[in-house]
Amino acid sequence: MTIKGLLIDLDGVLYTGDSAIDGAQRAIDLLGESGYRLRFVSNTTRKCRRTIAGRLQHMGFSIRETAIFTPPLAAVAFMKASGKETYMLLTTGDVEKDFPQDGRWTPGQESADYVIIGDAGENMTYDNLTRAFRLIRDGAGIIALEKDRYWMASEGLMLSAGPFVAALEYATGRSATVIGKPSRHFFTMALDDLGLPANEVAMVGDDIITDIAGAKNAGMRAILVRTGKFSHIDLEKTSIKPDEVIDSIVHLEAAL
Repeated sequence: MTIKGLLIDLDGVLYTGDSAIDGAQRAIDLLGESGYRLRFVSNTTRKCRRTIAGRLQHMGFSIRETAIFTPPLAAVAFMKASGKETYMLLTTGDVEKDFPQDGRWTPGQESADYVIIGDAGENMTYDNLTRAFRLIRDGAGIIALEKDRYWMASEGLMLSAGPFVAALEYATGRSATVIGKPSRHFFTMALDDLGLPANEVAMVGDDIITDIAGAKNAGMRAILVRTGKFSHIDLEKTSIKPDEVIDSIVHLEAAL
């Protein structure tokens, strides 16, 4: 089946830390000129979508805000569909701007419908984890904005939300609903916006689990880049095999 659309990861594919991958913007321009429909998907949970678009612009990218898909958007849709709206948000940065303020849990409230967990950085304190633990024990569901193990920052690899989600699952005996990559819900939302079936879309990412496995499970072609947190060791030891492995997004069009 001919590939007509692309879901492109941000961190590790277009940039690492605060630096754009060499040639990334030109590669995106060429893909657009060739007629590919593009959406940019990320498990970033520290920044709201508007901030992400602004940061990309600062790094030299011309990507409109509405072409960016992040887990908070999927989480809000999930809560709306469930008819439940009270939530505790365990994140950092300004990602809270993508969530409705009505229904947000504050200390002193006895319960919440959901505990929503993203990459909280220094906010992932013992006290905050204990608050989350108690709410979950009292009946709150767990929404994991992502369950990545780690991510590549300018100073090196950093723990992501996954280890802490796993800790709360272990402590409470409850399972989280994963909203970001690699969940089918997240990919389906992006595919619907593209207006293309899965078999006409390729996912481009640097993570063998969230990007490659998630895309293949959703029926898409999966292309792994050797930038960002790509690891030869991870690729060799897993049974998950991408359809293509390329040096960077600069080589993407030739692989399609």
